[in-house]
Amino acid sequence: MILNLFDSHLHLDDGAFDPDREAVLDRARAAGVGGFVTIGTSLGSSRRAVALAERHNDVFAAVAIHPHDAGDATPEAMRELAALARHPRVVAIGETGLDYYRCFAPREAQANAFHAHLSLARELHLPVIIHSRDAYQDVLRILDEGAPPGVVMHCFSGSLEIARSCLDRDYYLGLGGPLTYRNARQTQEVVRFVPPDRLLLETDAPYLPPEPHRGRRNEPAHLPLVAWAAAHARGVAAGTVAEITTSNARAVFNIARFAALS
Repeated sequence: MILNLFDSHLHLDDGAFDPDREAVLDRARAAGVGGFVTIGTSLGSSRRAVALAERHNDVFAAVAIHPHDAGDATPEAMRELAALARHPRVVAIGETGLDYYRCFAPREAQANAFHAHLSLARELHLPVIIHSRDAYQDVLRILDEGAPPGVVMHCFSGSLEIARSCLDRDYYLGLGGPLTYRNARQTQEVVRFVPPDRLLLETDAPYLPPEPHRGRRNEPAHLPLVAWAAAHARGVAAGTVAEITTSNARAVFNIARFAALS
């Protein structure tokens, strides 16, 4: 059975796809993936994301400077990012947020960059895609100071309590390959708890491949494996999960304004 899916978060510009990027997209489409949001993580990456969205009617872009490189989010860089974010194929700001697990950038720099990205998202009325590792409390506190219209918690890995806090704020939770892992009891508990209208599916490709592809490059063609895992956890048909998550992605990213996928 071919599902109608939408990959809400992947990195098509990543060098891992340089040898066969077009074939990767073709395989995903053949697997039922009808839409993609490719995520920028730097100025260069964001430019490449927009270029990919210009070339493919079913690819859309999000632009940002990743928390790992928060020191690069200078006022000049953010002005350039703001100009890029006004491109008609840009549907979100992200991924941005806080990462206290790696801490490749000082926390203060991460917070400053996060605030700058949120300000841009509010100005342009775009949703924001959040990266959070070991930082949910600070992420939520900063979002409470002024969240844009639409918040996606990418690769959600928090507890049921944190999920409840996000859902109380009407945020979307994005779930991917880790949902298929044998020890993913907490994530499976979360996916059972999320209301249908707040659930998104993603691959984060080329990262976080699902079972049985761990240890290899992830691809958007693997998204059906995530959908089947979510369906199994929720006790519903995979087609139901595909329908609701595709509808949610189209809603939060306002895909209806693009005639090609309307």
